[in-house]
Amino acid sequence: MGVMINGTYQSNDPGPDSGAAGEFKRAASTIRNWITADGMTGFAPDTGRYHLFAAWNCPWAHRVLATRAVLGLRDAISVSYALPRRTPEGWVFDASGDYADPLMSARALHEIYAAHPEPYTGRVTVPVLWDKTLGQIVSNESADIMRMLGRAFDPDARLCPDHLIKEIDAWNALTYPTLNNGVYRAGFARSQEAYDRAVAEVFETLDKLDAHLSHHKTLVGDSVTEADLRVFPTLVRFDVAYHYAFKCNIRRLMDYPNLWDYARALWALPGLAETVKPEIYKTGYFSQSDLRNPLGIVPAGPQIDWAKPAKRTLSV
Repeated sequence: MGVMINGTYQSNDPGPDSGAAGEFKRAASTIRNWITADGMTGFAPDTGRYHLFAAWNCPWAHRVLATRAVLGLRDAISVSYALPRRTPEGWVFDASGDYADPLMSARALHEIYAAHPEPYTGRVTVPVLWDKTLGQIVSNESADIMRMLGRAFDPDARLCPDHLIKEIDAWNALTYPTLNNGVYRAGFARSQEAYDRAVAEVFETLDKLDAHLSHHKTLVGDSVTEADLRVFPTLVRFDVAYHYAFKCNIRRLMDYPNLWDYARALWALPGLAETVKPEIYKTGYFSQSDLRNPLGIVPAGPQIDWAKPAKRTLSV
């Protein structure tokens, strides 16, 4: 994905960070301004003011796209979609078409980072939320962007109401390191020990989710919250990508009766299925990699029927 050093792009990508024990370490996001309902931070939730830079295959961008979709914010926040496969220039855009950048006509995402007023040092990642009024990046942290959309842009704060925030945060604190990032810790592990620890945590969390969902419709409360939308991108990628490409193969999502039903019920939410791109996931996760897929052969399967009706019905 490339790195920026003092606002200048470096194409020599060092690759995933790993600790002494071979454990995958994800770099922290560092541009973290905040949009509030009252605009007192200097960032108000004005319709048409913000633009999102995303990629269909990135789960961190997907959680933001999912939030935008279920809250009906398509007209409020425009989007540029990067091409599914990165190049030496990192995330890139076509000159025209579905993968063009209609806002700044950028050819690569690092141009957006370079346009930020403060010289940026760090990884060039999606999602990026851009403020068209101030001409700067608001945030490149997906969790923050989700929370801002759910709190500042929705007057009813349906995805994260005050009385449920502690529970939502508790689920997020579990699912992020062990599941959302856990599959990457397994897939990018550089030692058997690191892989064993990561994959065990992935399935411990899936087991816990399935048990919880045996007697709850959602993770928190009776309707969909931020906690559900943070889990969803991992679930829709699990059987088609993580199970095979990242060796998270103890069980499939489809082997969990409650979790599989819950995932399909989320998929059926208005607008959410449109954010799911299984073929793009396969192309991305099975791209050529010396460590994971030296020949770059993309598998034909699996066949997954997301449209199969779920027993539960969910709403926001």
